[in-house]
Amino acid sequence: MATLRLINPEQEFLRYRRRMEIAGGVAALMFVGLFARFAWLQVAQFDHYHALAENNRIALVPAPPARGVVYDRGNTVLAQNYAAYTLEITPDKVADLDQTLDRLAEIVRIEASDRRRFRKLLAERKDFESIPIRNQLGEEEAARFAVNRYRFPGVEVKARLFRQYPFGDSFAHVVGYIGRISQIDQDKLREAGRLANYRGTDHIGKLGLEARYEAWLHGRTGIEKVETDSGGRAVRVLSRTPPVAGYNLYLHLDARLQQVAEQVFGDYRGALVALDPRNGGVLALVSRPGFDPNLFVDGIDTATWRELNDSIDRPLVNRALRGVYPPGSTIKPFVGLAGLELGLRRPGDSIVDPGYFSLPGSTHRYRDWKKDGHGVVDLKRSIAVSCDTYYYGLARDMGIERMSGFLSRFGFGDKTGIDLDGELAGLMPTPDWKRRRFKQPWYPGETVIAGIGQGYMLSTPLQLAVATMGLANHGTIYRPQLLRAWREPVSGRIAYAAPQVLGQLELDPAHLRVIREAMVEVTSPGGTAARAGANAPYAFAGKTGTAQVVGIKQGARYDESRIHARHRDHALFVAFAPADAPRIVIAVMVENGGSGSGTAAPMARKVADYWLLGKLPDAGVPVDSHDPEEGGADMEVTDVEAADDVGSGEEHP
Repeated sequence: MATLRLINPEQEFLRYRRRMEIAGGVAALMFVGLFARFAWLQVAQFDHYHALAENNRIALVPAPPARGVVYDRGNTVLAQNYAAYTLEITPDKVADLDQTLDRLAEIVRIEASDRRRFRKLLAERKDFESIPIRNQLGEEEAARFAVNRYRFPGVEVKARLFRQYPFGDSFAHVVGYIGRISQIDQDKLREAGRLANYRGTDHIGKLGLEARYEAWLHGRTGIEKVETDSGGRAVRVLSRTPPVAGYNLYLHLDARLQQVAEQVFGDYRGALVALDPRNGGVLALVSRPGFDPNLFVDGIDTATWRELNDSIDRPLVNRALRGVYPPGSTIKPFVGLAGLELGLRRPGDSIVDPGYFSLPGSTHRYRDWKKDGHGVVDLKRSIAVSCDTYYYGLARDMGIERMSGFLSRFGFGDKTGIDLDGELAGLMPTPDWKRRRFKQPWYPGETVIAGIGQGYMLSTPLQLAVATMGLANHGTIYRPQLLRAWREPVSGRIAYAAPQVLGQLELDPAHLRVIREAMVEVTSPGGTAARAGANAPYAFAGKTGTAQVVGIKQGARYDESRIHARHRDHALFVAFAPADAPRIVIAVMVENGGSGSGTAAPMARKVADYWLLGKLPDAGVPVDSHDPEEGGADMEVTDVEAADDVGSGEEHP
């Protein structure tokens, strides 16, 4: 029989009530925790989450500054900016890059080189928002993409400023060029604490003035606060800190003079430097051959780079600053002046030149360029006719130590300090230098040939110009300077660069007068550059020089027709004019040009004529056949040996 269990209503009510109280307590605790969390998030953490929300809503967009413009002394533009459209991709916003590139190629033209450059920039990308896939879009292409913009998230058309060099290769080695910022550039900017100023900027100065004055030319990057929607599209600009443009630079260079100098060079390789002796301003700085800097702005293609870099003519080398050559007979006015200053010679002292010189106790003959000699020669005539024999004897009496010490005062063997990077110092040899370099003693014969600018002695065309400035300026030597003035972007104020004196040489004015008069005789009838100085309406002071590239055997004579074109002598010429009140100093070096009188001197004359008279040169350059003159003396070199490679340790073009 089943047992019946009676329910106690009162007991069940108490049990139910207890469960409800527990459930209510748990719910109350949950609500207390929830409200505490709300209070923490919305009160205590309000500033933090408000900032995060604002960051999602607001994008900080860098506004790159306009790069400063570079002008010559007459306000002719040498480097400028122009606006163009670019098609850019932000990789973080693109799901499939390859597919996107393929689809873009259906709308705008994308070459294989564009893809290669994009991949290269993608690998280097670090702190910059977008990467260009096509630069300089045409208006039609930009419009075509705009219609299809919705199909390409992470791709947009931007208007950017591009650099342009209107004169192409004419100023490549001076003005230089800009190129894309590499990882190395980023690291350097980071170390200098300047990386933040390059947000949104893709380019930086790589060479020449563009690199030297990068901090001035770049300017200061601005910032825009842009409100964006949920899709990341810009809605409106909330605030803007405008960018500050870079400084505009004004140079001592004269664009027309530079073009004249290049015109007279023709197809020759070499360098020409023209200075204003009154302040050291660089009026022209030519290095031939050159290259087109516009090729580097957008990233040079591999084939073109290989062609430039591997060229036997080495167009990328700035020969004016980095080409080191024996100065040849252009050194003779300085050696002659040293003889006067050191009391080893007087202006009237003369020798009888038989056409050679021999050291005491030696049968070896150091030959003059003129086989039968020049007869009776004093100091003035030794410079005018470039008598080697006179300087063989003077160098022997002076000794290499005193010669090096005196010539160093004019800047030989040291950098000039021009406001360009990469300058080489040349070489002013001494016995100590040779002992360290070759572990060999100095021989008397090496002193003899140093007296005519041969052997180990090496100089750059810029050094020759600066040293000649010392003769033209009665001992005052200014630092060669390209920058003449600059305009500050905010105030618009123009500031001028003050001339900097490198040295004030204490020289006897009477001795300097003898040397200067002798250099005028060089371009007068009977002088080695008489044809170059013919009919000049101003006093034209100069000195020719010829530097051997290969040695010739004792007793042999130089025959240009039997020598390979690249083994022929270098032609040199230094000058200043007008001689009584110089306004221009010129140094010319023509690689394998033969003689200084026949090749380099006519070039300098045409440059001086333009600068002083406004006379433009005729088409072509009259070049004489090789005249076996100064510096071409027979030297005892039994092997054909490149003189440029002897003991320099420097880079040669």
